[in-house]
Formats: sequence, structure tokens, C-alpha cells
Amino acid sequence: MFKKKPTIKPLAPLRSSERRRIADQIIAEYGVEVPSKQEGHQPEQGNDTATLGIGAIRNRLLPENSQSARFTTTAGKDLKQVSGTIYVGAHPTQELRVLWIKIEDRIIPTVYTLWSNPGLVPLLHTPDIVLQKLRGGADLMTPGLARGPPFPSKATKGSVVAIASVEKPSVPVVVGVCEIDIAALREVRGAKGHAVRGEHWDSDEIWAWSRGGAGGGGKAPEEIEGWDLDNDTEVVEDRLNHVAIVDSDDEQNEGGVPLTPTTAQPGKEKARNEFLQGEDGEPFERVQVDDKELSTKGEATRRDAQNRTPALADSETEIDDIFWNALLYGLYHHRRTNASDPHHGLNFPVNQSALISNLVLPFLPVTTPAQATTLNIKKTSWKNARKFIKALEKVQLLKSKDRDGGECVVLDIDFEDSAVTNFKPYELPKKDTASTESEAGSGGKATLAGMSASDAAIGQKLSKIDLYKPKEQLAPVFAASGASQYAFYLPTELRSIINSYIESEELISETNKRLINLDPILANAVFDGSTPLDREVLAKGSVPRDALIDRILKSCSPHHAILRNDESRESVRAKAGHAPKVLISLETRSGNKTVTKLSGVEPFYIHPQTLADELQKSCASSTSVGQLAGSSPKKPVMEVMVQGPQKDAMIKALEKRGINKQWIQINDKTKGKKK
Repeated sequence: MFKKKPTIKPLAPLRSSERRRIADQIIAEYGVEVPSKQEGHQPEQGNDTATLGIGAIRNRLLPENSQSARFTTTAGKDLKQVSGTIYVGAHPTQELRVLWIKIEDRIIPTVYTLWSNPGLVPLLHTPDIVLQKLRGGADLMTPGLARGPPFPSKATKGSVVAIASVEKPSVPVVVGVCEIDIAALREVRGAKGHAVRGEHWDSDEIWAWSRGGAGGGGKAPEEIEGWDLDNDTEVVEDRLNHVAIVDSDDEQNEGGVPLTPTTAQPGKEKARNEFLQGEDGEPFERVQVDDKELSTKGEATRRDAQNRTPALADSETEIDDIFWNALLYGLYHHRRTNASDPHHGLNFPVNQSALISNLVLPFLPVTTPAQATTLNIKKTSWKNARKFIKALEKVQLLKSKDRDGGECVVLDIDFEDSAVTNFKPYELPKKDTASTESEAGSGGKATLAGMSASDAAIGQKLSKIDLYKPKEQLAPVFAASGASQYAFYLPTELRSIINSYIESEELISETNKRLINLDPILANAVFDGSTPLDREVLAKGSVPRDALIDRILKSCSPHHAILRNDESRESVRAKAGHAPKVLISLETRSGNKTVTKLSGVEPFYIHPQTLADELQKSCASSTSVGQLAGSSPKKPVMEVMVQGPQKDAMIKALEKRGINKQWIQINDKTKGKKK
């Protein structure tokens, strides 16, 4: 439906009562379980437990400070006009995204909502090659269903379902509506007809929407804890009834299911797993494959684990060490790149899925598909994210809390723990979902997915250089000096090339060393005789050296480059025109109200929305971000507007991001004209 960009009206904040009403509608429509008040339980500070539970569920489905907007688009072969409402919000540690789509009386979740609310809708599967077609707007046909039958019992006709690939079965990327009763299917091979009508997917325009118009949707996680693929009791029982014993020869062709349980590791490993579920067990961590057991608070153990570069793990203990190191790497990275932020780029509380997706997975040393399969939270001794967090709390690295519904959230993290401060980074493979330590140090463009609070522009060092590209008529001058006419040159480099040409052609006047005699090349390339000054110079046959060089500079095409941190001139592509400036404008509205506008920050690696969020806090004033009037829709220039005269606050925020005061142009329209 959203293959083409819809027309979306301006966002408006949701009232608290309206947000609660919509959240309750979602809870009722999708059958979300609401915890009831427990008998004999005393609520804290007079609050009712059930009330706290429903409040947490509402926030998880539709966060506070959510906004709404009307939209119109076209759908179907006949391009029928469709209108509805989108609900925009931000889950903890994530950017502002479209979370729900309401069309007529039905409200449909987006993939961002499903990534933060596992199990909300039935999950179907299809091969990745079919999934690519679904991302193009095609419907899922019945033969394309995989991992069944049986299928989830709630996948009935008219119900909303999610679709994931067989390769990543816990990550839904398509949302649709069942055209048939999929739960009743007992055979899909040879069947015909549409099974699911696609409504939204992870590469459409709703997915790509972001406040500020920057575009580009959030990266899908590699795995989502909580999408229990076999959580449907009927599905499990049906699959057990269909388990068959086959001969070894047939097993090679048809595939088999082992009927004997996996042998558990005896001795120390068993005790270690049981400790995670108890309260009185002695905390310890296996750091080697041998029989050594050390306290997790031992600094020698931590340093030894940190100094090892993780490789492909073969045992559960090695996988534990790799996950431990990955978390330390994530904390170390945030502590270093967000040093000025008291929470180092995190918005607490952080749910368990966000902790794994943003602080562990991006820092796993995964380079091959085999490693991606091996390095899985389910193959650690903790088995799931909740137990992993509880183990970290045992060693006082963080504080956590269990919320209603079984969700575990992190309330605080000790970034000053010696395991974090003394961590030694290891080399990570280059990929889009993670930002290596070298990239963080050099101001690389990769940023950690979902961490909107972190601002990579803070602390960056910027330098601006002016470059010139000679025109074709000056080719003989550069050829005589052994320089290319297609390269970009600094003014000092151009001066050196021109002086070299003057000396090689012996053009210096014998009577006055400051005068240069014009030869046919310079006369034709620089002085075309179109002005009285040109005609005078051509008549004399000579020109002062400084005037000649200045005239050549003006005849060249101006370009510029903005270097960030340790970037070299050769690594940055020069852009046409003179270097831009950041514009700060003060205007008067509604009589005596002053607003301050800022635009032109994109060339300096500054995100307008992130800057607006900071100004909203520092100025204690409302802010907004919109497209600058007159800018191109293909490459929009965004304008940040802050209520009140906030020029000094804007300059201070820009200086923190490497902007020199000389690069800022101030236009004060509030001052009256002098009479």
C-alpha cells in the first residue's frame, strides 16, 4: 500500500486520554494479556498493581508523547484513494517512527511496533526469495507459506499477521491481513490463491518516514528475543503428533527429527546454569575450557577475558565470554563517544530487546554465516536476555527491574566499572549495523542503530578548504608545469604553478620584475578583451604579477571541501561552489513574539532533528523542524525553529559540533530600521 510516498499532514500531539483510548482499543483488538491484581499483594505507595500493569502495556504499545497525522495514498490496481491516520512515537533508545496505521476502523502495527512487542500478532514464514517479492507490493500466495502446517491458531481470515523469512525466523518484516483461514490449512503444496494481503513492509515509505525528512528507515535486528516460534500450544501438539521415525537412508533425503533429548553438560556447567535461576548461588564465571572457576568480581578474570580477541566459538563457555566482551565493548563505545552525556547516549529505562540489539549484537565479531549461527543468545549458558541481564546485575554492572508481563528493563548502568573503563577494543568487521571503535574515533558515518540520543557530531573537528578547478583554456599553462588541468588546487598551489610557467617561458619584464609580459596563451585564456581593463592590458602587453594570479583564480571554477576529524583532502569529494554558511535568523511573529531559525547544518555532518532536541532542553522552549522554503524536494534543506531569541544558545550548540563562528551568518530582522 505504501510503495509510493503518501501525503502526510503535519503531526499533532495526542492528548493523554486519547492515547489511552487508542491503546485500550489495541489491547482489546489484539487480545493483549493484561495482568490482574494479585491476591495478597500489597501495592507500593498505594498504587494498584493492575493499574501499573495496564499503564506499562499502554506505554509499550503507544509510548507517551505520541503524535498523530492524517494521510492519503493510493492502493490497488485501480489506484483507489485511501485515507487514514498514522500514530508516531519513539520506543526507548529508538528514533521517532510510525508505530501504527489506522485505516477506517482497523489499526495495524508497523514493523517497528512488532520489533518492540514480540508475539503481538501471529507470525508466518516464507523463503527469502518470496519475501523480496512481498517487499515489492505483491501478496503472499498460499504455496509460499513455510514452516507449516500446522500454522498459528490465530491466523484466521481477516486477522492481522506478520511475515518473517525462514532465514531470520524471529524478525518480522512484512505486515498483512489474512485472505483465508490459514490456521485451518493442512496442506499448502499444490494449493492456489492468495493467503496474505500485504499492507506494510520494511522498505516502504512508512518504514522510511522520519521526523525532519532525513529518510532511511531503521535497520532490522538480526534476532528478536521473545518471538517464541512455537508458543502456540495447538501448533506444538500437532507437530508432535506428526513426528515420524525414518530410516537413516531416508533421513538424508527427507530430513529427520532427533527423538532423544540433547545430553546436558554434567558437573560444573549444570551448576552454572542453575545459579542463574536461584538467589543463593555463588556467582562465578568460567573463563577457560578447563576446570577453573573464578569470581566474576575478580579483575584478573575480566582483564584476561578482555585481552582475548573473540573467534569462532566451539563451546558454551567461549560463547559466554564473547557475549560478555561484546557488551563491555558496547558500553565502552558509548562511554567514549558520548562523554558529555551523563547517560552516555542511552535513554533509561532500556528494555531487554534494545539492550541486546544495540549494545551486544553490533559488537559481536561476526564475519561468516557460521559465526552468525553460533553466536546466539540461546547458545549461551543464560539462554535468554532476561537471565543475561540478571547475571550482569549480580556483578553490579547494572540495575534492572521486572515489569508486569515478564519484561525486564535496565534502569541504570555503571559506566565507571573497571571492566568498562579498562576494556581494550578488538577489531570488528566492517558492516552497516555497527560502528567500530576506529570509526567512532574518526567521526565515521556509521552510527549505532536505534540510539537517537547519541550525537556523533558533538566533539567533531571540522576544517573548510577552498579549491579551484582550472578551465580548459589554461591547459597549456598546467601542462608546462607538469600539473593536471582536471585536478582541484588550493590558491597557494595555483600561485606556484603560474609562477613556474612564468619562469619557464621567461615572461618576467626586464625593466620591472613585478610586471609579467603576456604571451598568446595567457592573453587568450585570461584577458578576452570584453572590458576596458582587458583592452588596456592587451594594448600594453604586460600586467602586474599579483593582478595576473588574482585574475586566473577568478577565472577558475570555485569548489570547496569540508574535512571532518582526521579526513584528508584526497578522501573527500570536492563540491561545486563556495563553502556554505550556517544561517541564523531572528524574526518577529504575532506582534512581539520572537523566533530564532537555523538552517544549513547538513553539510557540516549535523542532523537537524538531533540538534533541535538538544535546543529544546537547553533553551527550555518548544522547537520544530521543517523543510526550508524554496529548497529542493529531492535534496531538502531542513530548518530548525526555536521559540524566543535563542541566538547565543544556537551558536554554543554549533561550536560544540565544530562550527567556527566565522562560518555562521546572522540575520536579525527584529531590529527596527533606522530613520
